[in-house]
Amino acid sequence: MSQNWTAEIRSEEGKGASRRLRRAGKVPAIIYGADKDAVSVAFAQNFVKHEFENRDVFNTVLTIDVNGGETETCVVKDVQRHPATGDVSHIDLQRASDNNQITKTVPFNFVGKASAPGVKMGGMMTILQPTVEIRCLAKNLPTAITVDVSTMEAGASLRLSELALPEGVVITALTHGNTDYDQSVVNITKPKRK
Repeated sequence: MSQNWTAEIRSEEGKGASRRLRRAGKVPAIIYGADKDAVSVAFAQNFVKHEFENRDVFNTVLTIDVNGGETETCVVKDVQRHPATGDVSHIDLQRASDNNQITKTVPFNFVGKASAPGVKMGGMMTILQPTVEIRCLAKNLPTAITVDVSTMEAGASLRLSELALPEGVVITALTHGNTDYDQSVVNITKPKRK
């Protein structure tokens, strides 16, 4: 998934300049990484507010058209928010080229809960891990990883190593070579006997 954003180059930096930008209805940001110099930019505040209403933006490759600069391909690395209002006050964007691996935390999308045999028998499904850290190329970045739980029996659990991953996606916990990192993602308890 890809989106196009438009930014303008920031000529001034520092706290005072950032405050002036925010008062003018802009959100300061920085683009960094890929062995290039960091670029300070700003986005329209209303645009940013609208874009961050969709949680998928955190796991989407963004094409940033920088007025007065070059076009950058990035992912959202960090977002700072105002403590009282919750408004976005600063965005960190990491460059994401097709030859460099990026590491991101993505959510799980659990499907088939209602049709799982263990749930139908009266077992309770517990989601133990709502997100997972992955590594992949930007072009392979998923907005979420789908976990099919429709065949899970009572007393069963599903581990990280048992998940079907999109092409080119690796779970970082499984790269350590230690089975202790192969954690359960979801389980179904056995129904209580009466």
